[in-house]
Amino acid sequence: MTREQFTSYVEGTQRAFRRFLVALCCGDTGLADDIAQEAYIKAFLSCESMREPEKFKSWIFRIGYTTFINHKRSEKQFAGYEEVRDMTSGDATDASFRYQALYGALNRLPDKERMSVLLFYMEGYSIKEIAAIQELTQDAVKQHLFRGRNHLRGMLSPQ
Repeated sequence: MTREQFTSYVEGTQRAFRRFLVALCCGDTGLADDIAQEAYIKAFLSCESMREPEKFKSWIFRIGYTTFINHKRSEKQFAGYEEVRDMTSGDATDASFRYQALYGALNRLPDKERMSVLLFYMEGYSIKEIAAIQELTQDAVKQHLFRGRNHLRGMLSPQ
C-alpha cells in the first residue's frame, strides 16, 4: 500500500473511527485522540503487510481496540489531586454532559461487551465482522451483545 492509498483510507474512515474511540473511551475525547493517533502510527508502520486493503476499516478498528486495551492495562488506578481539581473546575457546559449517563454505563461494561455493543449498534458491523475484529467466535460476540444490552438496560432504566 502506498502512502497516498493509506492517506485515502484514513480520510475515508477517520470520522467513524474517532466516533468509535470516543464512545469506547466513554466520552474522553483527549484519550480517544491519543489512541487514534497511536493506532494510525501503528497501522502506517505495518501497512505494507496488509494483504486486503478493502478491509482497512476493520483492520484499523482492531488496531484501535488493541491500543485501547493496552492503554487500559497500563493505566494507573487512581487520580491525582490536580486531575480531580481540573475535572471539577466548572468549565464544562451542559452540552458536554448530554451523553454522560450512556458513557457512564458503557464505562461499567466489561471491555469485550462494550466493544461488541459499540461496533454493532454504533458502527453497523455484522456479528461475523465483529468476531474477526475481536478474534472471537460469532457465538461469543452474540453472548457479549446479549449481556451488554441487558447490563445497559439495567443501568439506564429509571429505578
